[in-house]
Amino acid sequence: MASLSEDKLCEDRLALQERALLALKALPPFSPILNRLLASLATEDVSFIKLGDLIEKDPVLAGNLLHMVNSALYARRGTINSVRHALSLLGINKLRNVVLGMSITRMWNQVHTPPTWSMARFNMHSSACAILCDLLAQRLTVNYAEGAFVSGLLHDVGRLLIALGLPEEYGRILQVYEAGGKTLLACEKEVIGFTHPELSTEALILWKLPEPIQNAVRHHHSPDTDPTARPNEVALSRVLEAANQYVNSMGVSILKKCPDDADASLVESLGLSSEQLQVLLAEFRSEFDAMSAFFN
Repeated sequence: MASLSEDKLCEDRLALQERALLALKALPPFSPILNRLLASLATEDVSFIKLGDLIEKDPVLAGNLLHMVNSALYARRGTINSVRHALSLLGINKLRNVVLGMSITRMWNQVHTPPTWSMARFNMHSSACAILCDLLAQRLTVNYAEGAFVSGLLHDVGRLLIALGLPEEYGRILQVYEAGGKTLLACEKEVIGFTHPELSTEALILWKLPEPIQNAVRHHHSPDTDPTARPNEVALSRVLEAANQYVNSMGVSILKKCPDDADASLVESLGLSSEQLQVLLAEFRSEFDAMSAFFN
């Protein structure tokens, strides 16, 4: 039987978690196109015509998309000046990732955050993880590879919710972390009794995202405990962990102080040859440089 003190700690933890999740209400509502794209992750039933219609109704999104397609990354002879042409060039999966990234970043940028939080760093870190996670999943045998980009994009939403819903506790987490000697997860556990991957997962459940994405986010700091890992397959949680660690090692971190234990070498353990990895990382750098202008 749990002691009274243990019961109280559990009640306090659940109360804090509930307060943090209430911060979801402070986020702007999903746009029609964002709702459609997130739903497509479960059904894979998206038509170019319907997607084009939705994008064309959003002048800012359409303009950013055309700017992206006409950038050096996707440059082709002649200027692409229609959304339909852009869709045909990018393909449905790449288009979905680009528009998801732009839409979610724009949503985040409408949120009022405490002074200790940098939305620009959050956007840059999340988008970099999304791009690298997706590129890795394309080249590996990964369960639910189509969810890799969104897993990377939303893996740290729990950190945002802690900053929004629990600003005092978030400040204490930062103080403990900046004092050194503990991981961010250990600091979260000490101050609020739960970690940001747990909170991120709860948010994804409320948003009704597919279970493989929820699972990857839940275990992205501990893929060895992922119960869905299968033989002869790389777990999506492990791909997300490797992408997250690599991006942090680049200095693209949510906090000014990058994690001391960021391990860029994890991407080398996923099974790609050194030549394959070299080509992939070059593609990642090019794609991230091209897209980063839209994620800050």
